[in-house]
Amino acid sequence: MKELTKAEEQVMQVLWQLKQAFVNEMIDELPHPKPAYNTVSTIVRILEKKGFVSYEAFGKSHRYYPLLTKEMYTRNFMKGFVDRFFAKSYKNLVSFFSNQNQLSIQEMEEIIALLQTQVDQKKDQEDAL
Repeated sequence: MKELTKAEEQVMQVLWQLKQAFVNEMIDELPHPKPAYNTVSTIVRILEKKGFVSYEAFGKSHRYYPLLTKEMYTRNFMKGFVDRFFAKSYKNLVSFFSNQNQLSIQEMEEIIALLQTQVDQKKDQEDAL
């Protein structure tokens, strides 16, 4: 799956939020300064060629909708990001942020608790097999 440019991602964020939209509706949701209609229309057509969106035709107008969920894209994007920058290791990713003082003690404790819950769930699943 290809990664999105910043402009493409901005349009996809709007489509994920709205579920389906005409170009004018997407423009209404984009931050100021609002891009030109032709700009957004071009971005949406690029997204269509990349396989991220499709449309329903209403005469000369098109209502666009995403072909993949935000979660699907995020999962794929993060995997590629971790592969490229952290030697395919989520441990290296977490270590990077904790070593850069990007995480507060409270956030680290919350991550530890979340991970412990997930470890316990995996152990329960393995025990069930």
